[in-house]
Amino acid sequence: MDRSSLADFLRRRREALQPADVGLSVGPRRRATGLRREEVAHLTGMSVDYYARLEQARSPQPSVQMLRALARTLRLSDDETDHLHRLAGHAAPDRTGSSPYVRPVLLRVIDQLEDCAAFVVSDLGVVLAQNRLSKLLQGDRGGLTGVEASMTWRWFAHPESRPAPVEDQPEQSRIRAADLRATWSRRPHDADVTAMIDALMATGDEFAEIWARHEVGLRHPTSKRLVHPRVGLLEVDCETMATAEVGQTLVILGAAPGTETYGKLQLLHVLGEQPLGEPAPAATK
Repeated sequence: MDRSSLADFLRRRREALQPADVGLSVGPRRRATGLRREEVAHLTGMSVDYYARLEQARSPQPSVQMLRALARTLRLSDDETDHLHRLAGHAAPDRTGSSPYVRPVLLRVIDQLEDCAAFVVSDLGVVLAQNRLSKLLQGDRGGLTGVEASMTWRWFAHPESRPAPVEDQPEQSRIRAADLRATWSRRPHDADVTAMIDALMATGDEFAEIWARHEVGLRHPTSKRLVHPRVGLLEVDCETMATAEVGQTLVILGAAPGTETYGKLQLLHVLGEQPLGEPAPAATK
């Protein structure tokens, strides 16, 4: 492990990124060049102290999982990700895996889709980027690492928090397991895929029973129903599109103007992050 070079590389990559590159707003008093250390730490899911020690060349060797999270936060290219792993004393990752890098143009596209919830998800169910409405609708998925970062794992590990009506959940469970089966078929020896399957097997009988059916890549519905704690039931149109990066999918959830669901999505925009029970902010002209 080359601690000095690793520290210098992380600092330079952090300073080269602008807040807008990772979906952060710029305050009027901001003077820092690039991202702040605490912003990188939050987006990566590590403590500020640990990240500071990485940049100060006095940290223990970071894990492969932590390096992948850092590569995603810092928007590293494949070559930069390989370099990061080697500096930290690990082998470069297998290129059959899913890239954590979301192209800047795609980040701009999802941010411009203000009337829709848009996000980029990996083939293991990890949200790599999401716009504001996606965060309001599904929660902010940044800052999580390991299997806990996967929406697929959360679906089976915490069924009480599923954002779908009970009657729709069996079909959604089949689709998620079938998607993972397709990922396993593409990269059966990948450590992340193996870890995900092992973790899901430990969640209970539901996943194990569905996994044993050996279903692969079931067709995704063009519409789905979601239950949100603030606005209730939503019936959204669902569009999924492959991206330029292998193992990534752009997902767009929306509704036609004039429908009840469209009105509820607009209401979420107005409510923002304010606690339930507080009055909505007054409209501005």
